[in-house]
Amino acid sequence: MREAGRNGSGRGRLGSALSGLAMAVGCVLFLGGFAWGAVLYQPYTVPTASMAPTIGQGDRVLAQRIDGEQVRRGDVVVFTDSAWGDMPMVKRAVGVGGDKIVCCTKDGRLSVNGKPVEEPYLQGGGKAPASLTPFKVAVPDGELFMMGDHRDESLDSRVHLGDGNHGAVPRESVDARVDSVVWPVNGAGMMRPATNFESLSGGISHPGPLPLIGTAIAAGAVLVLGGAAIGSLAQRVSRGRARVPARA
Repeated sequence: MREAGRNGSGRGRLGSALSGLAMAVGCVLFLGGFAWGAVLYQPYTVPTASMAPTIGQGDRVLAQRIDGEQVRRGDVVVFTDSAWGDMPMVKRAVGVGGDKIVCCTKDGRLSVNGKPVEEPYLQGGGKAPASLTPFKVAVPDGELFMMGDHRDESLDSRVHLGDGNHGAVPRESVDARVDSVVWPVNGAGMMRPATNFESLSGGISHPGPLPLIGTAIAAGAVLVLGGAAIGSLAQRVSRGRARVPARA
């Protein structure tokens, strides 16, 4: 019975060691994930339905802090510009500096540098005209032409075409790129890449590290809870062995 007691004590110590290791690693992942996310991402609430159905009115989003030079066609970005009321706006960049944008083609599509662009993310699935107001614009270098996905309701670059700046927004006005909708839960998810712009020069943006951050936080939580459970079990085993009377 002494041998059994020693084995039980050894298993208890091993369980305690594993518990401590799991909880330590879990805390690093959990707290590190939150810290990483806080550095890279900023939450925003979208006050209007101008980006529906991609982002609904009142939806909460997470946007990665980026430099305006990183914006590619199709990105949904947060920007602040005095000509737009000097408050954060959320729109989709459909044109970059040097682009010639025409709307609409005979079948109602947006044309960028002579190439019609399908826009399945639009309200109505892209079956309606890309804009009820025809327009033609050359985007100045270093600027972005912005449009909402709900084209009938969005007050975007089309409204500012007469401002003397071609309705475009300077790249330096961009604060962040929207990576995900986080609220409401039934509409939560990562933004889909704008593959419809992929064939144009410059390509499209790649998803940010938000999924990796979420995985780190979730894994950390599992390890912390699992480590606590292992530690509790190890203590029970040790107490149980301690109650067994030793025999020669």
